[in-house]
Amino acid sequence: MLVLRGENAHHAGRVLRLRPGEAVTLCDGKGTDYDCTVETLEKDAVTCRVLGSHPADTEPKQQLTLFMALPKGDKMEFIVQKAVELGVSEIVPYLSKNCVSRPDKTDKKVERWRKIAVEAAKQCGRGVLPAVHAVVPAAEAVRLAAQAETALFLYENEKQTGLRDALAGGVGKTVSLMVGPEGGFAPEEAAAAKDAGLVSVSLGTRILRCETAPVAALAAVLYAGGNM
Repeated sequence: MLVLRGENAHHAGRVLRLRPGEAVTLCDGKGTDYDCTVETLEKDAVTCRVLGSHPADTEPKQQLTLFMALPKGDKMEFIVQKAVELGVSEIVPYLSKNCVSRPDKTDKKVERWRKIAVEAAKQCGRGVLPAVHAVVPAAEAVRLAAQAETALFLYENEKQTGLRDALAGGVGKTVSLMVGPEGGFAPEEAAAAKDAGLVSVSLGTRILRCETAPVAALAAVLYAGGNM
């Protein structure tokens, strides 16, 4: 038996309006789905009988990590929601030199982004709950991003290598995408990313907004990786 409590019980009973005997698929957030039937519904608990389990089939073939410079306003909420829907595994917000938004405290913002990630994962049927990390400095973001098999940073001043070119040779099992702020990467940040081994890529001749660029890039990587 599996028992849903708290917000999950409320969602199952009050929002989805499940009833005893109905079939439902539950996920442990770690890649396993459970085929169940609802046994009982109470105010704070929904009991489900497990009929079987299997690996979740909604996850991309690659592990995708988005490194996102802090944007101003509530743009990060949109970015987190859409990145999770597309299949990102982790989101690492970082503070770049040219970030317009430079908050002293980000704990509450990160907590908010994590809640948005959970809701987006539920809505689109994700098998894994993506992690939203605490804000890190740009240098730490570069160090972490460089560890991926396919490590890319979207650079507005890149004139030679397009994203399509960078993905032509295939997509690694781990992918990192580093997206800059509204003000763009500082020259020293771009140099540090290249020195660390990240590939500088362009998204085309048009300059995309900071909330558009990660969505476009993630979709392109997913397509190249055989996920669409």
